[in-house]
Amino acid sequence: MIGSESIRYALRNIAHRKGRSFLTVLSIFLGIATIFIFVSFGLGLYGYMNDLLEGGSGDKIMVQPKGSMGVPGLDSTFALTDNDVEVVSRAGGIYEATGSVFKIAEVESRDELKYVFLLSYDPSIPILMDLYDVDVKEGRWLRKGDSGKVLLGYNYLIDDKIFSKGLKINDKITVQDKELRIVGFMESVGNPQDDSQVYVINDYVDEIYPNDSNSYGWIVARADKDNIDWAVENVERGLRNSRDMEEGKEDFSVESFTDMIESFSTAMDIIIGFVVLIALISVVVSAVNTANTMITSVIERTKEIGVIKSIGGTNSEVFGIFLFEAGFLGFVAGVIGVLLGWGAAALGGYILDKGFYLVLFGREFGFGGGWGFLAPVFPGYLFGGLIVFAVLTGAISGAIPAWNASRTNIVDALRYE
Repeated sequence: MIGSESIRYALRNIAHRKGRSFLTVLSIFLGIATIFIFVSFGLGLYGYMNDLLEGGSGDKIMVQPKGSMGVPGLDSTFALTDNDVEVVSRAGGIYEATGSVFKIAEVESRDELKYVFLLSYDPSIPILMDLYDVDVKEGRWLRKGDSGKVLLGYNYLIDDKIFSKGLKINDKITVQDKELRIVGFMESVGNPQDDSQVYVINDYVDEIYPNDSNSYGWIVARADKDNIDWAVENVERGLRNSRDMEEGKEDFSVESFTDMIESFSTAMDIIIGFVVLIALISVVVSAVNTANTMITSVIERTKEIGVIKSIGGTNSEVFGIFLFEAGFLGFVAGVIGVLLGWGAAALGGYILDKGFYLVLFGREFGFGGGWGFLAPVFPGYLFGGLIVFAVLTGAISGAIPAWNASRTNIVDALRYE
């Protein structure tokens, strides 16, 4: 164990070499801050996905165009029909199924025109809305027979989000040149696209788009959660037979919501892992820098080491002094790194949620916000773990120089110039 006198001596040496100590700390805490930022945002996303699975989405199956990367329903070469919905609903392991139409809609309020996504659903089987895991904030859900009525996303309530002035229940809004009455607003989903959508009932889509073939872009089904893979296989088989397609040549894909989330999680694991690896490389480089600093310190203080040993200092005490210096620099770097990372991540989360605007030279620049689901989380183990990691990084990088210092010969050290 290193004594209090040795600790004071080590701290005086660190303070005496402020410039070198600062550069050593700087090289470590930048890597620690980077790791903190990306891990905190990653944990936030994992938490959001777990909430989706534990909410009302874990028992859902989606049918959509095969290989679809865009918005379902906008591919005119692919169509899902009421017959497909019937086939899915009859498959083993499926409790109920419904289709949803996706369209680009022209919406207008008080002479302001915007283009957003329109989704339809069947109010008697509202399982599509379960995917969002949110409720109605104001007003009510759509009901069967609600022609001429519309349910709006959360952002329509807020000034300067969709329109310059927020809307209210019973206000009128024009959708594709048809005047619709607002019956409700949804809670915030957490991203601008979902929070700007408009919702109507399936039976009313043909009136809004009379000249389009309004096929479903998605079929959503509620399945037996304990046998969901079996249900997926049954749906695939039923649709293949109904659409007269060979296995492996389907123009549709059937996935459980859990599988979709897991696929996204795997991709996110790779991205976050890659970024953290880059940050770890920077920490390794900083560890080499710390080792170099300690080696230089040992050489410069060779005579001091000889004096310490000549007045009774043991090898273990000398080793402890230099190891403590390296570990303490790592501790300071870890504390600064996690505080910097926490501040940057918290600011980033606020900007993602609330937005950020700046006026330069008479022009407005900024980001609209609305991405609250991307908010980072800050568990205690992230702070503590990274500080311990920084201490270990400093201590390990200083171990060999400390060992060399402890083995210094007294006579040679006292004669060193």
